[in-house]
Amino acid sequence: MDDWLALSGAELGRGIARGEIDAEALCETFLSAIAAHPHRDAIFTTVTEGRARAEASAAARRARLGLRRGPLDGVPVSWKDLFDCAGEVTASGSALLAERVASRDAAVLANATLGGSVCLGKTHMSELAFSGLGLNPITATPPNVNDADLVPGGSSSGAAASVAFGLAPIAIGSDTGGSVRNPAAWNDLVGLKTTLHRVDVTGAVPLVESMDTIGPLCRTVEDAALALALIEGGRAADLRGATLAGRRFLVLQDYAETSRDAPREAFETALARLSDAGARIERGVSEPANRAMALTPLLFSPEAYAIWRETIEAAPGKMYPRILERFRTGRDARASDVLAAYRARAAAQDEYLAETAGYDAVLLPTSAILPPDRRRLEEDDDYYVSENLMALRNTRVGNVLGLCGLTLPTGVPSCGLMALAPPMAEERLLRIGAAMERALT
Repeated sequence: MDDWLALSGAELGRGIARGEIDAEALCETFLSAIAAHPHRDAIFTTVTEGRARAEASAAARRARLGLRRGPLDGVPVSWKDLFDCAGEVTASGSALLAERVASRDAAVLANATLGGSVCLGKTHMSELAFSGLGLNPITATPPNVNDADLVPGGSSSGAAASVAFGLAPIAIGSDTGGSVRNPAAWNDLVGLKTTLHRVDVTGAVPLVESMDTIGPLCRTVEDAALALALIEGGRAADLRGATLAGRRFLVLQDYAETSRDAPREAFETALARLSDAGARIERGVSEPANRAMALTPLLFSPEAYAIWRETIEAAPGKMYPRILERFRTGRDARASDVLAAYRARAAAQDEYLAETAGYDAVLLPTSAILPPDRRRLEEDDDYYVSENLMALRNTRVGNVLGLCGLTLPTGVPSCGLMALAPPMAEERLLRIGAAMERALT
């Protein structure tokens, strides 16, 4: 049964469908693995054992009767601690919300429950989701799967750790500036950033509502497709026959060249493999993308501070000072400047989509840096600021331009390759990702 911990969600679902895996036994295997794990309390905020067992029992009965609700019926899933789970605390990684008990499930958890998945519990995250590092001295900092002295990436830090350490086959996180893709990349996973408003955010604690998206972290592109269908109550993309032959990709060369050595070299090696598989790789610079990125200071912090101002200023001493400072950078922004930035962003989005319309996807190293050292981040203010900004620099391109994005492992530890596609093109992106996955492995 321990072998089940290394299988993908799709493989576990097929095993349940064939009668080779009992959903209750599968649930107990994951619950036992969580209980025995040395980093359990740094990965999970809470383990919903009673709920998991009840849902697994129901899934097992459906399987025996031939009434499974979908391919992930009976498959365990972990949830980032900004998704409401009825009767449980949803604190979003912050002492400010330590007493916040949800009265009902978030929409995505409700959809997943209807689809038959088993809720394992809630995972740790960066405070109020406002950091790409995964460092959280207030609640807990999960370990990086490649080196426990390094941060795991954020803000979906525990989500990534739960999958990377074999404590969940699939995790659900959120992505406002790269918070699914960065921890996925740093822990050698697949991560999907969905298009704004595609997935219902009701019952998810907000950060920047004009940017917040929800997506899965998992081991395979197939799992990403199935998990997306699970949380939105839809049908998964058909990945059969996906190929790179004839595909045309644009590399944003300025972002690739200015990424640090290890991520850049892993990215270039991955590009060569894609080319060998039939992809056409071109390189260029997107001026609209660069203009949109220059607006970042007016697109994130002012809205985040507007949402959280009253809560934060009522008890600022409860926050990690560096996260508090980041929120407060939006305090003095002028409304006219913010509104002008959103207008400029919309124009840049239109220009970017027009200039990249002939490409199947735009490619970048997922993160420009490797995971930083946790202790140095805690002790060195300048290091913290520089690494936090660089951690999400590449992923943020997809958020400010309103794109969907997919990160894949390159085979080099903590180095991912990211593909960006137009809004609402997740199915096409997942097919491309499935073909890339084969080329990279």
